Amino acid sequence: MPLGNVYARRLAVLATSAAVTLTGLLATAPAAQAAMPTPVSAATARSYLAALTVKAEGSSTGYSRDLFPHWITQSGACNTRETVLKRDGVNVVTDSNCASVSGSWYSEYDGATWTAASDLDIDHVVALAEAWRSGASSWTTSQRQAFANDLTRPQLIAVTDNVNQAKSDLDPAEWLPPRTAYRCTYARAWVHVKYHWNLTVDSAEKSALQSVLNAC
Repeated sequence: MPLGNVYARRLAVLATSAAVTLTGLLATAPAAQAAMPTPVSAATARSYLAALTVKAEGSSTGYSRDLFPHWITQSGACNTRETVLKRDGVNVVTDSNCASVSGSWYSEYDGATWTAASDLDIDHVVALAEAWRSGASSWTTSQRQAFANDLTRPQLIAVTDNVNQAKSDLDPAEWLPPRTAYRCTYARAWVHVKYHWNLTVDSAEKSALQSVLNAC
């Protein structure tokens, strides 16, 4: 066999072997964990927190979730909840109505993994009622809708439903994620959202956030 043909065959074998190896690596590589938008750094969060207005929390009088139109259509058949489920999950499959029929979700708040979308709530990091008591009571309905469906800031995240229900509308002086490794991210997200939306903090809330951020 001519020498040129031998080299050509060897190169072809090497190329095939490399392709097989690469395919194997791609098949075994773990899927990337999707997540909400990354909050500002701890240093930036500390500067944002220092700039927030400290004010006693307002009244819940007049509050209703209906005043914050949420889970609006985002694209096609997908509303905000379904969009976050797709974003935060791995290998999420949806039906023609955009409902998640399979996938895997890791709840950052408690470290649990779920394979049924029904086990997850979409948490508003800064709860709607908390926002109401911190300045949103004076907003227009349009502003409240934008806040309740904010996919740009770290305001919405898919988490274990009963953990979200335990959080309710509590602020960081009253509740922090049980998974301590996530508390720094949570505090950064909280401050990021409050700063962007020009919401106030009460003194206990600010103190709790400072404590978490100083340990980041």
